[in-house]
Amino acid sequence: MVSAYNCDSGCPVQNTLQFISGKWKSVILYHIFKNNVLRFSELQAKLPYVSKRMLAKQLSELETDGIVAKRVYPVIPVKTEYRMTTFGESLRPVIKAIEQWGSEHTDEIGVLANTQIQENH
Repeated sequence: MVSAYNCDSGCPVQNTLQFISGKWKSVILYHIFKNNVLRFSELQAKLPYVSKRMLAKQLSELETDGIVAKRVYPVIPVKTEYRMTTFGESLRPVIKAIEQWGSEHTDEIGVLANTQIQENH
C-alpha cells in the first residue's frame, strides 16, 4: 500500500521505495518478472517461507498500487493469476539492478548474514 513519505519532491529513492518496500514485495516482483504470469499457488511454491496470509497481503498492496494486475477465473477451485501492469513493468530495471547487485555481492552478503545469525544466538 502506498504510504506518504515526508520528503521534498526531489526524493526519488523514497518515492520508488513506497511501491516496492514491504518484506516480500521485491521478491514477488522478481518472480512475476521471471515468469510473466503466476498463479497464487505458483507464487506460494516459489516462496515457501512466506505465509499464505502475508503473500496475499503483499499482492493486494501491489495490486492497489497499480503494480500488478490480478485476474480471477470463475472456475472451481478458483484460479487467480498475477501479472505486471504497464506501470509495474517500469520497475523491471529496478528489480533487475537489485538482482545484479545481489549476484555481484553474494560473498559479502553471505558473510554478513552469517555474522548476524551468530550474533543473535
